[in-house]
Formats: sequence, C-alpha cells, structure tokens
Amino acid sequence: MTTTTPQLVISRVFDAPRELVYRAFTDPDHLAAWWGPTGNSLPRDEIEFDIRPGGYQRWTEVNPDNPGLRVHIHVDLLDIADGELLEGVMRVSGRLQESIEPFETRLRVEFHDEADGRTRLEIRQWLPEHLTQPSEEGWRQAFTKLDATVASLQDRAADHRKVGAWQS
Repeated sequence: MTTTTPQLVISRVFDAPRELVYRAFTDPDHLAAWWGPTGNSLPRDEIEFDIRPGGYQRWTEVNPDNPGLRVHIHVDLLDIADGELLEGVMRVSGRLQESIEPFETRLRVEFHDEADGRTRLEIRQWLPEHLTQPSEEGWRQAFTKLDATVASLQDRAADHRKVGAWQS
C-alpha cells in the first residue's frame, strides 16, 4: 500500500451529535447495527475492539444470501482523538466478492460539529484505483443504515429522559 494511490474522500452530515456518531464507530454493538452494505451483518461474537493508539478493531461481515462470503476486517489503530478522529490501517481478507482480492487501505475518519447538533463525517481512504467505486458504494449503503442507527439511539435516549422526568 502506498499513499500515492487514488484517495477516496467522502463528506457526509448526520443529524446526530458528534459524540453519538463517534460511538457508532467505536462501540461494537453500535457498529454491528450499521456497518457494511445493505443486507450484510456483523455477528456480535466476532467483533473485538481495543480503542486506543496502538489498539485495533476486528470484525467479520457476512452476507445472508451467500454465507460462504465472510469478510474479515482488521484495523490497526494508529491515531485516536476521542470523539474527533480514528486513523489506522485496515486489512480486508477472507472470502470476498468475486473479482476482489484481499487488500489493505489507510483509513482516516474525522468527526466535526455542525450547526443544530449535527455531525460532519470526513472519511479519507487510500485505495487501489479499482476499489474506489465499490468502496464508495459500500460507504453509501452503510450510511443509510447509520442514519437509522443514530436516529434509534437518539429516540431511546429521549425516551429515557422522559421516563426520568416523569419519575422525578
């Protein structure tokens, strides 16, 4: 992997606070709810995180229509700024989709506050050129699931606040 290969750059605003969007990337239960293309899932017992510089994130992505496809993702975390930054090297292996070989990519995810309690996510990924389009589509599909996940988490938090106020 070299840093001179084409870079995928994605900017996306989520209707959720930065802390919540960051947690969606760093809490195994939250990541399991949204990661991957539509239809794919992450078995919770195959997710392992150690969120710190020098730590890692590991998980397996499965497709129910083709259970033989098991994508193993291992991210070596190089830089972390709590609530602001995740950076590392992602290695993708396992039994992948046809025409995709195991690969590694440098990944940088930045979390920025926006007006009205929203969050702007900036993703940079250094990829072989032939993987840029499939990766971009994978992020697009995952973000649809992430929108639903953060909305659900916010609804649950609001319900807990209502119950607490009612019990006071």
